[in-house]
Amino acid sequence: GRHGIVLAGRPYHIDPEIHHGIPDLINSYGIAVLTEDSISHLAPVERPIRVNDQWMYHSRLYAAANYVKTRDDLDLIQLNSFGCGLDAVTTDEVYEILDGSDKIYTCLKIDEVNNLGAARIRIRSLIAAIRAKKAQGQKRTVKPASIDKVSFTKEMRKDYTILCPQMSPFHFSLLQAAFNSCGYNLEVLPNDNKHAVDVGLKYVNNDACYPSLIVVGQIMDALLSGKYDLNKTAVVMSQTGGGCRASNYIAFIRRALKKAGMEQIPVISVNLSGLESNPGFKLTLPLVKKVAYGAVFGDILMKCVYRMRPYELEEGIVNRKHKIWEQRVISFLSGSSISHSQFKKMCREMVHEFDTIPISDVKKPRVGIVGEILVKFLPAANNHLAELLESEGAEAVVPDLIDFMCYCFYNQNFKVENLGFKKSKATMANWGIKAIEWVRKPASEALAQSRHFAPPADIRNLAKMASPIVSTGNQTGEGWFLTGEMMELIHGDVPNIVCIQPFGCLPNHIVGKGVIKEIRREYPTANIVAIDYDPGASEVNQLNRIKLMLSTAQKNLKKVEEKNA
Repeated sequence: GRHGIVLAGRPYHIDPEIHHGIPDLINSYGIAVLTEDSISHLAPVERPIRVNDQWMYHSRLYAAANYVKTRDDLDLIQLNSFGCGLDAVTTDEVYEILDGSDKIYTCLKIDEVNNLGAARIRIRSLIAAIRAKKAQGQKRTVKPASIDKVSFTKEMRKDYTILCPQMSPFHFSLLQAAFNSCGYNLEVLPNDNKHAVDVGLKYVNNDACYPSLIVVGQIMDALLSGKYDLNKTAVVMSQTGGGCRASNYIAFIRRALKKAGMEQIPVISVNLSGLESNPGFKLTLPLVKKVAYGAVFGDILMKCVYRMRPYELEEGIVNRKHKIWEQRVISFLSGSSISHSQFKKMCREMVHEFDTIPISDVKKPRVGIVGEILVKFLPAANNHLAELLESEGAEAVVPDLIDFMCYCFYNQNFKVENLGFKKSKATMANWGIKAIEWVRKPASEALAQSRHFAPPADIRNLAKMASPIVSTGNQTGEGWFLTGEMMELIHGDVPNIVCIQPFGCLPNHIVGKGVIKEIRREYPTANIVAIDYDPGASEVNQLNRIKLMLSTAQKNLKKVEEKNA
């Protein structure tokens, strides 16, 4: 006969040292307290949750909210941690589940502050509001909380423009050509700028990470520009299926479209894990082949440009060569059919042309750029870090984009061995790695035979190098792969590293910032600086810290030269 409050959050919020006695505070008002996992199994199933997701805390949290909304004698308070970017997703979702059925949503942010004054006020306000609603005697209507998905149909494929946010200028112009040659009208957006970030701040929970703001901002800025027919436009976005924002982009975009009254616009998910499908968008073999070739060419161009540009004797020759080859690759990928022999020939010629560009013999410190994938590859997101390093007398070294795909495939092995996944998952993933290696082989051979370039890394070697420091079970965001990339750079004679991540990116704070001390202990010459990027981050502060790292790099290089002399 009493009222109950479900106190829902992350598993660690059950610890009294974390929650600061909030359950006891609620009890003191004569209200029962329940945990989310005590009721989540009673929830009506409104959306398909795959079996392997049941252990994730947010699945239980959503299920608990779906049950609470069916009961008049239950309400829910969500606990989230200050600065937790992942909870930007869960707080929005739980709010929609409860608010859609006329339930009051309350969220308490937990940090190291012990003062319960604010929490007490919020809880008392909730209790007063519950009593007021009860006195009014209004009947609630329990509604499904999910935003309806608009499918991209086969008919839409004929005359719809598909907008794709920019992530890597070296790669995405080539991938655009690959998609368009297979019957799509895909446009990679050119608005990766500060204005797009400002638009993103209007349409995304501001606790969400910087890449989410940039991506959604690019899309909404384009749709609000008046350039596109909103009834003939779709949006495409990749979806990894992991626990980070790369799986939640689709929901972020749909929520933003709903806010702006553009719910009719289809959002296409590009994924290999069966998360979503669309009748009018299929990853056919010809498309996959062209995308794979485009990604390889993009990696070659990125490697060659960053390697040769700091040393060019004729100013601008590397950038001109890049543009020439970009057009040649676009022309190649735009063909109705493409041959593997021609692809191999172009790989050799591309590497050879860059390899023979006249360069100076001056020694410059080589600086690796690692971190969260979008911040790493999108110049607008990292304040043009590669160009900054070059202007400060250094050479930027950026690992290949394709390595991230290998990382996603390789992760299935740990899941099969430790998390009960089907063996077929690992088998398929390892075949995927072999397929990538086969496609990359012409590029790898050409790079290995060159004077100035190195072939791409083997994902198994990265895992082996990272394993003494972090478990390969660290798979949220860049996971162990980030540590592996730092180790690859150090072993490849690139001891200077800028580790970049969005502000508040918890996974990267663990596998990026969190491993620097151990790497330095193992490799004393490692010169690593961690830089956060955010709409409100100080560029002066970023620049000063990068310059400090470069100063150390210059001193270390001078010592090596003196020793060799």
